[in-house]
Amino acid sequence: MGTTQLESVPEPKYWHLKTVLTEALDSEFSVGEILPNERDLAARFGVARATLRQALEQLELEGRLQRRRGVGTTVAPPRMGVAVGSEQHAWPGAGDDAWQAVDSEQSAPPAAVARALETGSDEPVHVVRRSRMSHGQRVATDLLYIPASSVPDLSAIDAPSGAARARAVLRELQRLELEGQDRAVELGSAAADDAKDLDRLPGAPVLVVTTRFFAAGRTAALSVATYRADTCRLTFGDSGGVEIHHGPEQRAS
Repeated sequence: MGTTQLESVPEPKYWHLKTVLTEALDSEFSVGEILPNERDLAARFGVARATLRQALEQLELEGRLQRRRGVGTTVAPPRMGVAVGSEQHAWPGAGDDAWQAVDSEQSAPPAAVARALETGSDEPVHVVRRSRMSHGQRVATDLLYIPASSVPDLSAIDAPSGAARARAVLRELQRLELEGQDRAVELGSAAADDAKDLDRLPGAPVLVVTTRFFAAGRTAALSVATYRADTCRLTFGDSGGVEIHHGPEQRAS
């Protein structure tokens, strides 16, 4: 590879470097290829390593690069489109839900969740953990918070823990008549547990989709789904549910 020196430009150096790196990624590297180390890259482009790190962080945020534990920085595949639709008549776990139940436990929810569910701050709720896979890769995790009042007959079910317990909670939830739901989407940073589950570094950018499910005039369940921001992009439409698009001609949900 040749040497490219950056000339004086009106925009921040790291931003101009990001553009130069993008061109290099498109012309010199393939998906999954490991980039040279920071010292070599900084020398090639004639910048300080701090400037290089800023450019790499921006490219990671934009989904062009992935930082993998024990591997290094690699060229990311194209982002998968996550379609956030407007389907109003499906509980989690019903129909063609692509989420996989992992576990369920009872614990006090975060304060914001307790307020949304109108439960006491110390009142335990059912927390169902779910994951979403695509092409053998975990692309999202979900915490589904369900107050005891939404699943009153659950005590009679002999499934103390694990995926079986999670599925039992979801089945009981589906006994309610779903009146509607709403969603909110925001950019967040991966907490330690989410980062581990999604094979990301703590603090890595993630897309957080919060969904409230309504029944009997109240919030009967609340879902907080965390998607990898480096591999997923959000699309909006009326297709319903959440789908993962793998390209213009292929979709998996």
